[in-house]
Amino acid sequence: MGITDVLEKILDKISGESIKLGEVIKILESRGFGPLLLAPALIVMLPTGAIPGIPSICGIIIFLIAIQILFGKKNPWIPTKFKEITLEREKLACGIEKVKPAIRKLDKWFKPRLTFLTEEIAKRVLALLCAIVGLSMIPLEVVPFAAALPALAVSLLAVGLITEDGAIVLFSVIAFLISLYFIIASFLF
Repeated sequence: MGITDVLEKILDKISGESIKLGEVIKILESRGFGPLLLAPALIVMLPTGAIPGIPSICGIIIFLIAIQILFGKKNPWIPTKFKEITLEREKLACGIEKVKPAIRKLDKWFKPRLTFLTEEIAKRVLALLCAIVGLSMIPLEVVPFAAALPALAVSLLAVGLITEDGAIVLFSVIAFLISLYFIIASFLF
């Protein structure tokens, strides 16, 4: 199932004029972890990652999300206040229609393959790596953009989870290993 299919599934599940964010996350099932990991990782990779405090906050968020995956949660936990946010069907449908052409192009690149890397055991191991690099962003904050490399690893993992593409997950493992080497080398030398 491609991202386009997931977006259409969300629209199909809306029975009334609106849908709550909590319901959208349930529809996404375990794929819901991907966007939640991707957002803070992208913030660290962008120029906002040079703002003092941002890598630490994003790293803590990544850690908290990764811990949920590590402990086997099927859907991401988000505060009730956020679950209750209501999205209007018309606006959501309009937004989805606007992004569909780009998403369809992405669906051609990212597809379910090497799916054993997106299954439960692999996800938990990757979540542990994700939690470690998330916390590593805190001390890396002292060097501008040093946290961008771990954030890239998290971003690749997030895309792999969203698209169920094990090849992208494999690239994220390589990025995690390079990040861990960089982190260890930074603190030892």
